[in-house]
Amino acid sequence: MNVREVGPRDGFQNEPEVVPTDEKLRLIGLLAASGLKRIEATSFVRADVIPQLADGAEVLRRIDVPGDVAISVLIPNERGLENALRLRDRFQEINVFLSASETHNRKNVNRSIEESLSGLERVLGRAREEGLRCEGVISVAFGCPYEGHVPPERVFAIARRLRDAGAEEIGFGDTTGMANPAQVRSYFPAARDALGEDVELTAHFHNTRGQGLANVLAALDAGVRSFESSFGELGGCPVPAGATGNIATEDLVSMLHEMGVGTGISLDALLEAARAVQEVLGRPLGSHLLTAGPVEWNDSPR
Repeated sequence: MNVREVGPRDGFQNEPEVVPTDEKLRLIGLLAASGLKRIEATSFVRADVIPQLADGAEVLRRIDVPGDVAISVLIPNERGLENALRLRDRFQEINVFLSASETHNRKNVNRSIEESLSGLERVLGRAREEGLRCEGVISVAFGCPYEGHVPPERVFAIARRLRDAGAEEIGFGDTTGMANPAQVRSYFPAARDALGEDVELTAHFHNTRGQGLANVLAALDAGVRSFESSFGELGGCPVPAGATGNIATEDLVSMLHEMGVGTGISLDALLEAARAVQEVLGRPLGSHLLTAGPVEWNDSPR
């Protein structure tokens, strides 16, 4: 099972305060020590837009993780890629993103879908020339808070363009927590048919309405083996208000382990990282395992 941790970027950028760089580095180190093999560490965005990630270059320069841990960065545009490439030897993957609805895309990045796609196609082409692995993330893929239903055919058309430009992985984001398990169960087989067998399909669920792990189970039933999550249930979406965090990585891993699905991740070490970020932020976080702890079985049959 492939679990990418997105908390150091997706989580920290949504916090009202700026997490000190030294604390970011410590927390990323704890995450890497848990056995996670893919960590989204930061983003190369304008510091005046997202000051929480203004130290992205310093984080990359100073990051210290095992050699088998792939570090990814979120790239918003061509300028962001140029800035990131100054530290090319410090990361292995990039993520690019856009929304599946015109309204959300304009509110999020002030561009039309076509304007975003045209720029990202150039970003992906250049990134592949540099030998970077590329993921294209499509936000509000399961529904938009402004436009309502998002036709899957529109999402898959966007995904095909990202694939053709060089994305080896397509992430489908439930950015404001509007997906439901029945929808998810039928969605991913259709995505597979639309994109072919060579593209990795990734599910990115939020827990805004409490259906995050139920949607994971539906995606598993549909053959998905790649998920993105955030320790402590950090994260959210800057537009609209009320879009709460990603599913918690520790909740996801705990459920998978209880189901007998291997991840290669130490749940105890992951919980150590989640407790540490909760302490850094100084407030209770939404993760269920931070409240209840992992299941402890006695000798009785399950």
